[in-house]
Amino acid sequence: MSLPDAFTRALADRFGKRFSAAEAVRAHHGHDDSHFPDALPEGVVWPHSTAEVVEIVNLCREHRVPIIPFGIGSSLEGHILATHGGISVDLSEMTQVVAIHDEDMDAVVQPGVTRKTLNAALHGTGLFFPIDPGADASLGGMASTRASGTNAVRYGTMRENVLGLEVVLADGRTIRTGGRSRKSSAGYDLTRLFVGAEGTLGIITELTVRLHPLPEAVSSATCSFPDVASAVQTVIQTIQLGVPVARIELLDALTVQAVNRYSKTTLREAPMLFFEFHGSPTGVEEQAQTVQDIARDNGGQDFEWATRPEDRSRLWQARHDVLFASLNLLPGSRGISTDVCVPISRLAEAIAGTQQDIAASGLIAPIVGHVGDGNFHVVILTTPDDPAQVRAAEALGQRIVERALALDGTCTGEHGIGIGKREFLLAEHGEGVAVMRSLKATLDPLKLMNPGKIFTLPD
Repeated sequence: MSLPDAFTRALADRFGKRFSAAEAVRAHHGHDDSHFPDALPEGVVWPHSTAEVVEIVNLCREHRVPIIPFGIGSSLEGHILATHGGISVDLSEMTQVVAIHDEDMDAVVQPGVTRKTLNAALHGTGLFFPIDPGADASLGGMASTRASGTNAVRYGTMRENVLGLEVVLADGRTIRTGGRSRKSSAGYDLTRLFVGAEGTLGIITELTVRLHPLPEAVSSATCSFPDVASAVQTVIQTIQLGVPVARIELLDALTVQAVNRYSKTTLREAPMLFFEFHGSPTGVEEQAQTVQDIARDNGGQDFEWATRPEDRSRLWQARHDVLFASLNLLPGSRGISTDVCVPISRLAEAIAGTQQDIAASGLIAPIVGHVGDGNFHVVILTTPDDPAQVRAAEALGQRIVERALALDGTCTGEHGIGIGKREFLLAEHGEGVAVMRSLKATLDPLKLMNPGKIFTLPD
């Protein structure tokens, strides 16, 4: 679609250089880290305040222009693609840390604040924000996709760490949900409604987030295993024993190989677990010893420690670069990245079945995961100009999801639905999807808020 002339003039007059329809700007906002084809918005606008977001929403409603909220563009399921045209509302210049309440361990921020920026602002308070999806994502985007990451096994996801929101609705109203109190039984939990809504119900313009004390001691370690099943059994036993481990990450042998090549590490090229322990020096030592004993009983070997901050940072950066390392295994490839999550007791079964499917497909597909909470990812490599290979990859992704659902899991642990997993939503939630559609229709009757995400149009 093309933008109405009156709409374009109104935005240009009001926002000046903070509105652009330049091709390069639109191209930047028309792709994310997913494998889906680019879909460019017709224009991009950068608001600086909630009031300006309200102005933009009111103009869009008046001229029936779709609205796509944009953070930094690191989503993996096509969330920010303008599949129905419209404008991208880029919130990256709303970067104010409004307040830090160190005694109450919470902070109030605008949506463009990234997790690293917030943690830099917290320097000297003894607190940190633990949600770490890998990318230095914006907190508004992280809330919208209900992000989590490597620390979720101990600190939870954005669902547990967002206390309240300010949201601009499709009709231009601004509402506040939740608050700074640690619990409430006052009415519907609207905060949880918008956390994970992927911008389809409103635009988040402010967040109140939970902070956590910096651990007195931190220690990381790696341990290799004879096979993935042994590594997964170590994870299951660790969680079932109640060891408060901060991170447990699984890398299969192919992923370790990719990491060594890309990040210049020298890890043993076998299935491997990355661990991190937080707490007092004594507590960390006890946790580590317990996990070492469990790993040893399951054939674990080469337990190597990274206690210096720079060594830990290098280790976890290598883990966060797994997507790029995986793509490097097949030069010129694109990765179809899928994630599922299952109950921890079904994790071994889910991963074993996935390995069998990968072998049968003949595709290159490294496995990596936040296995401490039953969440794992598969990066299926494809050559974009080979349609048969792409179809095989999509079929493999479908089998992985179907197995997860059969094991009482979910089609996505943290990536979200976007446009990539809409077909699986009904299989997972049944009649619950009709309720979701009703909420969407009530809050966004004109279907302007990030249309085509979570649900196909028409709704």
